[in-house]
Amino acid sequence: MADQLTFDWPTGVALGPDDYFVSEANAQAYAMVNAPDMWPENKLVLTGAHGAGKSHLAGIFASQNNAEVWQAMDIGGDLQTDATTVLIEDMDTLPRAAEETVFHLHNNLRAVGGRLLMTAQTPPARWPIALPDLASRMQATTVVTIAKPDDALLSALIMKHFADRQISPKPALVSYLATRIERSYAAAGDIVARLDAAALTQGRKINKALAADLLDNSD
Repeated sequence: MADQLTFDWPTGVALGPDDYFVSEANAQAYAMVNAPDMWPENKLVLTGAHGAGKSHLAGIFASQNNAEVWQAMDIGGDLQTDATTVLIEDMDTLPRAAEETVFHLHNNLRAVGGRLLMTAQTPPARWPIALPDLASRMQATTVVTIAKPDDALLSALIMKHFADRQISPKPALVSYLATRIERSYAAAGDIVARLDAAALTQGRKINKALAADLLDNSD
């Protein structure tokens, strides 16, 4: 299991691809995804907003359980597999032509005691599935949700977005941003992208002064 990170920023924060920051916002989802033996009927739906870390968390599960990974929008009508553990990403984008395929996959996995993890932004009741048998099976699946980011997770997300761009901000800047931006996953990525772009176009350093200019202009 990934260790819960702490904010000892003067010595750096490890936010590489194999790290997953656990806070109150995602602790339940983290625990459920990493305890497949506890899934009712061996299946689970992981939901959350865009950028919430669903794919990161699901990817940890897939790696640890040797799962076969499918992108829902890429599933064809003739796709078959012998895998006993499957991850389907973005199930709310499943094409109509692939519904029969997923229906048979679901039943085959259930017959052999396999496991099925699915990610989506919305719960199964809101998925546009036309096939009644598949819709009923999806709606009967246990759902766990990554909640809106709390203070700790929002700060960690900002740090990760900076790290992805090979930028090392001062801790004070991260704290400043976390208290000024909208509390959402999308906002964390957006402000870092805007700061990076503004620094390049204006020839300025990424600091609180630049952040204040951007945020004041947005207001």
